[in-house]
Amino acid sequence: MSSEVLVARPHYDSRAVAQGVPGKEPPVELDVPPPASGSATAGYRSAKYSPAEWFSNYHTILQQAGTGRHEACSIQRESKALYQDAEAATFKTQAEGTRLLGERLQEIHSWKSELQQHIHQLLANTESLLALKTRLERALDATETPYAIATDNLNCRTRRLGPDLVRDTVEEELVKEVDLIRSVQALLKRTAAQVVTQIKMNREAKQTLELDWSDKYQAYSFDDHGGRYSNMSPDTQHHPSSAAMQDQVCNCTSWTKFTQDNLSKASQEEQATNSLRSELLVERVLQDTTHDLRVQCSSVDRAFSQRCAELIEAKTQLEMKLTQVLEQIGAQERSIVAVQQAIHNKEAPLRVAQSRLYLRSLRPNMELCRDEPQFSLEGELRQLDATLASLRQQLSEARGSLSHLEESRMSLEKDINCKTHSLFIERGKCMTHRKRYPAVSTLSGY
Repeated sequence: MSSEVLVARPHYDSRAVAQGVPGKEPPVELDVPPPASGSATAGYRSAKYSPAEWFSNYHTILQQAGTGRHEACSIQRESKALYQDAEAATFKTQAEGTRLLGERLQEIHSWKSELQQHIHQLLANTESLLALKTRLERALDATETPYAIATDNLNCRTRRLGPDLVRDTVEEELVKEVDLIRSVQALLKRTAAQVVTQIKMNREAKQTLELDWSDKYQAYSFDDHGGRYSNMSPDTQHHPSSAAMQDQVCNCTSWTKFTQDNLSKASQEEQATNSLRSELLVERVLQDTTHDLRVQCSSVDRAFSQRCAELIEAKTQLEMKLTQVLEQIGAQERSIVAVQQAIHNKEAPLRVAQSRLYLRSLRPNMELCRDEPQFSLEGELRQLDATLASLRQQLSEARGSLSHLEESRMSLEKDINCKTHSLFIERGKCMTHRKRYPAVSTLSGY
């Protein structure tokens, strides 16, 4: 056996060195003189820790174990307090939610009852108006037929188109002529129209209230079912997305205002129905006036002549304006073609400038500098972009102007057709028929 003293090899962590972690310094060996035990125990001697290091090591372990135990105890106490507080807060929040659901159910029930009352009232009002409408229709059937000529003129003039369907002087004179004989009929027609309109409004209000009542019925069912849930309910499920705020959700103020507005609208329709029913009491008083039908006929003839002159003048002005618009459309189309060609002509310079900038961006290293050619090319590109933007804007404006001109052209042509059609009705139909108007002796019954 060799008599050399065996020394422990220092620990070397190759992974720490590879990762750049500084290695631990090897323990400094104490300069302890070798024991004088003789050469007989030389083979059993090795580098060991000193007693002080041994005591320090196990005291450190004890201290670490104690610290871990104290930390565990602290965490256990905090965990217990936390889940106890969470349990109490959850119970309190759930109880508050159940209470609020109960109050909400009472509020919905109150609104449902009020809605139901107004629905029944609107239904009764609509039924009474339907009975009144039947009476008015029977009264209209019992009225005399208007004079044939005046009625034919009015029917012919209803076939006028678009803006020419106006209540002009001719219309007023013809209505006066009919009202001399059938004033009661006109009054009954207006009243019947008001009743029909009111029936429609009542039905719309009733439908709105029914939809609101139906929504509240469903909401009441959902809230009632939800309020019966408890922690022991077997049919509860996880719905994580239901806690997120939904879009198009109203607040309590708008919810209440919506129903109040519906009820207010229903009350207005109920008042309008009562007012309409009461107004029929004064309709028994009807005027029975007599006018000189021949004088009225002359007034109608003069109104027809004046109306024909106005139509001819308006038609002439529209035709002149149409000619001008057609010329302007041609000029605008040529302008659009020119602007499009200008935009097309800028495409080649734009490609050249962009290609030059792209090639110069490939310059290596220090050659990629912002020199004068670079500034010039960038300025050229900005100028081309600005020019193209200006040309495209001008093209858009020109196309918009052309579209407006086309709309004006179509409006003019449509109005000219209306004027031509109206002139045919006024002069070719109505005035020709009025030549057959009975003479004074015939009107007198002779």
